Amino acid sequence: MSTILLSHFAATWSMVGVIWFVQLVHYPLLQRVGQESFVQYELDNTRRTTWVVAPLMLVELATAVFLAIRPPTDELAAVAWLGAGAVAAIWLSTALVQVPLHRRLSHRFDKVDARRLVATNWFRTCAWTGRGVLAAYLVA
Repeated sequence: MSTILLSHFAATWSMVGVIWFVQLVHYPLLQRVGQESFVQYELDNTRRTTWVVAPLMLVELATAVFLAIRPPTDELAAVAWLGAGAVAAIWLSTALVQVPLHRRLSHRFDKVDARRLVATNWFRTCAWTGRGVLAAYLVA
């Protein structure tokens, strides 16, 4: 169980770091890339970012589901299920909001879509931060 918990903690807190970087630095700077090179930048950005976040998100998902099904203790079952629910919400937001915005931006730069990406990403930023607290609680 300790390997699962530590993997879960590490993947979650890695994503907490990534999402805060994305929220405060990466997404706001999309406005400054420039019209001429934006589409290629966005295509490269999403491809390269996927290589970083996909393994972390998959480990986080797998360990969250495992911990919800087999919590470390009966007392931690609700915390584990809450964490799994937050993972589901993050994945849904990613699939239904952020990915479509990135797809639109990969065809043309649009200030409204770039701003919307920053605004809607606050949900994931808060959810991942909350997940980090839950993961720390599970480990403690």
